[in-house]
Amino acid sequence: MSSPAPASNQLRVAMLAPISWRVPPRHYGPWEQFVSLLTEGLVSRGVDVTLFATADSMTGARLVGTAPTGYSEDAGLDPKVWEGLHISAVFERAEKFDVIHNSFDFLPLTYSGLVDIPVVTTIHGFSSERIVPVYEKYNDAGYYVAISDADRHAKLDYVATIHHGIDMQAFALHPRPGDYLLFFGRIHPDKGTAEAIEVAAQAGMPLTIAGIIQDDAYFDRFVKPRVDGKQVKYIGPVGPETRGELLGGARALLHLINFDEPFGFSVVEAMASGTPVIAHPRGSMPELVRQGETGFLVGSVDEAVAAVHASDSMNRTAVRASVEHRFDVNRMVDEYLAVYHRVVGCHRTGRSEGSNDG
Repeated sequence: MSSPAPASNQLRVAMLAPISWRVPPRHYGPWEQFVSLLTEGLVSRGVDVTLFATADSMTGARLVGTAPTGYSEDAGLDPKVWEGLHISAVFERAEKFDVIHNSFDFLPLTYSGLVDIPVVTTIHGFSSERIVPVYEKYNDAGYYVAISDADRHAKLDYVATIHHGIDMQAFALHPRPGDYLLFFGRIHPDKGTAEAIEVAAQAGMPLTIAGIIQDDAYFDRFVKPRVDGKQVKYIGPVGPETRGELLGGARALLHLINFDEPFGFSVVEAMASGTPVIAHPRGSMPELVRQGETGFLVGSVDEAVAAVHASDSMNRTAVRASVEHRFDVNRMVDEYLAVYHRVVGCHRTGRSEGSNDG
């Protein structure tokens, strides 16, 4: 007879964060943002959490920091060196935990066979098909969580799909539409910055662009020439202190992505502020945006322009109401706690009982 899974406040969780940015991130860093929200939510439930992140991270959990700061914030840090030191730190302490939650990507899986502790891996998308063989190798021993149904890989098994949650209290409802459109995200061809500029121009509305420049050549060729400080403004990356006001003040968020995005924090945050989202129906967008209720899924520039005009009359209170439970951080914490209990129980009895929901 197997032992029962421990109660929430008895669970000992090792939370392995990426180290590209601090936890929580100062501006950009969606994976680090996820780790921070989940970690603090677990701590508030009385779970014993040890966060493995950069040494300058801020958390209510016990912190183990190897890298002094994120390597994307300090060019003097060698990513591979600090990643190796960082990942080894958690696996060398594995016996102290009931479960290791890997939010780092595929590399920690190569350590997982060396310890007798279940490893839950949140897969934040696939940067390339070339990384899939690592996930395939550890498919039968690991416990994978998808962040959207759209991002499930056909070759892998999953214990759950868990959409990210946000702190709804950090995003106040802005009931009246603003006088500008917003692009919020990394500036890269995948994210459709140039398309947002074109839609705003045809709709006759000013556009504010916020985010890090991830592709300098793209920015210099397609974005910078159209930034005039009036019709098109670029304000750089935005931190949490101004994020809510910027998202909530927009008439609509233009999210005209050119790739199958696994999730979109800014999409949910905009809707939590009452701001409708206009997006291409790729990746997770149909799971996040409800057509005509919280925004519009469009297939062309003309459709996006029409959606901009239609968004003016949308009920912004209803937009927020649609996401209040679906994407609340407490729902996310509940679902991860359920996964932890499940995998701890399965690990104690062996995988023959099955843990994947297929």
